[in-house]
Amino acid sequence: MEAFAPSLHDYLRLRQVAGLSPKSEAGARIGLAHTCFAVRVAHGAEIVGMGRVIGDGGCFFQIVDIAVEPAHQGQGLGKAIMAALMDWLQANAPDRAYVSLIADGAARHLYARFGFEETAPASVGMARLLRQGTV
Repeated sequence: MEAFAPSLHDYLRLRQVAGLSPKSEAGARIGLAHTCFAVRVAHGAEIVGMGRVIGDGGCFFQIVDIAVEPAHQGQGLGKAIMAALMDWLQANAPDRAYVSLIADGAARHLYARFGFEETAPASVGMARLLRQGTV
């Protein structure tokens, strides 16, 4: 595992093969440049896993882009990615920083191992996918 963000090509490819929502190349380029911390997992010369921390660097952080190629899933890579991200947060995020994530399906069980709890009913996550030209 390396403490680097994936390349733009690997980022877009891993999101697709891992079943995450597609992102535009322009958006991914901007987003990757604003990463607080990232890890990537290599198998030989190929990047097969990734994860990132984004946020304002002080009060709010979000864990995003946890993705592992299907052929490499079930080998503990997701857990290792989460551990590396959490180690970075523990070492770098100020006291009382709020760390959030969106858990898709059974991934919530992995995140629970790292102390994440569902926030409902006290708060409910909300999202909106922006499309150019819409309000």
